[in-house]
Amino acid sequence: MHATLPLLQATEFPALRRRTLEVLQVNLGYKCNQTCVHCHVNAGPNRTEMMDSETLALIPQVLAARNLHTLDLTGGAPELNEGFRELVRAARAQGCKVIDRCNLTILFEPGNEDLAEFLAEQQVEIVASMPCYSLVNVDKQRGKGVFDKSIAALQKLNALGYGKPGSGLTLNLVFNPQGASLPPNQISLQTDYQRELFAHFGIVFNQLLVITNMPIQRFGSMLISKGQFNGYMSLLKENYAAGNLDTVMCRNLVSVDWNGFLFDCDFNQQLGLALNGSGQPHLRDLLREDLLGHPIRVADHCYGCTAGQGSSCGGAIAESIALTSVT
Repeated sequence: MHATLPLLQATEFPALRRRTLEVLQVNLGYKCNQTCVHCHVNAGPNRTEMMDSETLALIPQVLAARNLHTLDLTGGAPELNEGFRELVRAARAQGCKVIDRCNLTILFEPGNEDLAEFLAEQQVEIVASMPCYSLVNVDKQRGKGVFDKSIAALQKLNALGYGKPGSGLTLNLVFNPQGASLPPNQISLQTDYQRELFAHFGIVFNQLLVITNMPIQRFGSMLISKGQFNGYMSLLKENYAAGNLDTVMCRNLVSVDWNGFLFDCDFNQQLGLALNGSGQPHLRDLLREDLLGHPIRVADHCYGCTAGQGSSCGGAIAESIALTSVT
């Protein structure tokens, strides 16, 4: 795989500082039952990195120490970590909102047959990968058979109340572009998703989140192989919108890797750009230290969060027109 960090470190991206910490985003491990082209984590079935029980035990302590109200769980497939359910129960018992970044097909993996019911029982917010409402496009990006399983999973979640008004069970979907392009307008695309998924499959959901592909790990390597890396970076920089700087996710979120080390965001985690501080800051440091005012580590990939309508783990951060792709 081609390394992209050497191509990103020399940057003119503006300096940023942290605000009050609100979200603890934890990567529970890189093992996944899928291997997706756009994956910035390079996750897959053969990855073995998983957070251990000692590190998992620190998470509820940090939530309490920093008075945090949102725990965002990601991977790989976070549900494949053996401590996933115990962690969810502990965070919910503390009154925290828990987000599960779910690839949907995990609901049908052996041992997870009751996972959907567990998530509903704990009122976990689901952010589900669904790169298109078309079978051809989804299977092209995520693998043969993924679309049909994803539809079945969404129907199962709907049957439990997810995505339905008044249920208290939030189901958001995620769109990633298939190639070297910026996402289309989030609101317009959400309307298309709602129409097509309901008309053909009776599926409902709360919100569509559009997320820009980052030029790192598997996707970045693919861009280099196809000779598109420089063109994609030019696209990001040409569409830079300074107004998005105010609400980029690194302002109030900290990312934790499977070893418990801290990063400004999930993308910095995958590039190995550790949080500023002495040594390599760790979860246990948050038991006694705040991050307010700390400088944020930036590089050229940060243009991905500020281009056009902006991009974060919560989708677009500003309104924008649909943008063109790299050819």
